Amino acid sequence: FAQLLIVLKIGGGLYLLWLAFKAGKSALRRTEASDFKASDERVAYGRLFRQGILMHIGNPKAILTWVAIMSFALKPDVIAATLPIIICGCAVICVVVFGGYALLFSTAVMSAFYRRIRRGLDALLACCFALAGLKLVFSRS
Repeated sequence: FAQLLIVLKIGGGLYLLWLAFKAGKSALRRTEASDFKASDERVAYGRLFRQGILMHIGNPKAILTWVAIMSFALKPDVIAATLPIIICGCAVICVVVFGGYALLFSTAVMSAFYRRIRRGLDALLACCFALAGLKLVFSRS
């Protein structure tokens, strides 16, 4: 399936270039103080939580990584009860890691630090995405 690999490579490269554009646009945008202040409006935490869960569950990198780990680690004669244990283990890891991120980035110190580095970080990501995308699009197969 050499042609499919070429299509995936070019599609992935174009996606990375799109991410580079979005990150570059974000780097050029000035940060307003109101972007980081709690507003008087009611925040829909349930909707934000659902978006985060769906984004993580739909992340092909995470899915393929876990599939690769399980295909390597599990033997063919594993009992069926192992699957729910693996799924629960993955869920616990996700809650701990992303809950930890949420707690860390909700602190005033981390919020101020991110506010200082946001534009530079977005510019760095834009460059990395652009380089990787261009390499994929223009590399020889």
